[in-house]
Amino acid sequence: MSTPLKVPSIDGEDKEAEKMLNGGDKDDFDFAAPPPFRIADVRAAIPKHCWVKNPWRSMSYVLRDLVVVFGLVAAAVYLNNVFFWPLYWVAQGTMFWALFVLGHDCGHGSFSNIPWLNSVVGHFLHSSILVPYNGWRISHRTHHQNHGHVEKDESWHPLPERIYKGLNEKTKKMRFSVPYPLLAYPFYLWNRSPGKVGSHFDPNSDLFLPSERKDVLTSTFCWWTMLALLGGLCLVFGPVQIIKLYGVPYWIFVMWLDLVTYLHHHGHEKKLPWYRGKEWSYLRGGLTTIDRDYGLINNIHHDIGTHVIHHLFPQIPHYHLVEATEAAKPVLGKYYKKPKKSSLLPFHLIENLINSMREDHFVSDTGDVVYYQTDPSLFGSSGKKSE
Repeated sequence: MSTPLKVPSIDGEDKEAEKMLNGGDKDDFDFAAPPPFRIADVRAAIPKHCWVKNPWRSMSYVLRDLVVVFGLVAAAVYLNNVFFWPLYWVAQGTMFWALFVLGHDCGHGSFSNIPWLNSVVGHFLHSSILVPYNGWRISHRTHHQNHGHVEKDESWHPLPERIYKGLNEKTKKMRFSVPYPLLAYPFYLWNRSPGKVGSHFDPNSDLFLPSERKDVLTSTFCWWTMLALLGGLCLVFGPVQIIKLYGVPYWIFVMWLDLVTYLHHHGHEKKLPWYRGKEWSYLRGGLTTIDRDYGLINNIHHDIGTHVIHHLFPQIPHYHLVEATEAAKPVLGKYYKKPKKSSLLPFHLIENLINSMREDHFVSDTGDVVYYQTDPSLFGSSGKKSE
């Protein structure tokens, strides 16, 4: 475990800090070092128009995605071909993921400045893919407010060693063996992660404030309504047809969600810090997130892989994230981790995922700056000891 370096502010004469910010050997760079810039500096570098939310443009993406979703359904029903179904499942699951991202923007308020529009569209999109909009929106807000904090983060946070060692061997292996972690999202909605209690469907969960209970009840009602609709469709068209048209794509969507959100915070070539106590700050936590290039999928899933700036400023609409990131790079310097360029499809990320699963198991119970450690007994001698 390394102690964060104390980096002085850049004043035009401090060459050492300037070197750390803009250059130097990547292997020597300490991502845990307090950055020599403020979040206000990053904000000031982003053009003003990147903050503008255009509801018509946002709705055009919803319309685009829905046209593709229903077009794929029509093609699948018409062709009903054993060779087409696998293509349909992957394509439709990816489109369900795209719908989730737009609903996610509604939850952040980056969809529009109109609260009722964000709520209506968010409920419609998320309920259609069995996500409780308000329940998830609120817990996701907690994630953004505490990103990079060992105990307070909500999504894919590390397990402290004491909790990890309390898991049985079967649970440990499933948690870190693909594909099981990529199927976790529905179970997380009901039970959260090890060491945390509560449900995204329970208005009395400690995830929510008393004033938010009506919102949770509303989204839970919408969730059950969608489930009832699916049950009715099973009675009309038969369960096999609905499983083929909806069930399989739903699980492809879940895999996309878990893959993308996990790789936003794990699997970088160099170990990244997690924080506790006074070492944590909103800026330092946000700088531990990772941008990813998904090739062709970037446009389909609305550039959600452009994640660092999204984490720091979730108010920025998705269609401005790439431009905002480019504008912020000179300020971020080496703290911005340039993503590896993808081919048409992001198969290169499979290696990042598998390596992280084999190496990133738990963090120390103590220390304000910690790194993932490896349990060498989990996968035998092939697991490397983390920093």
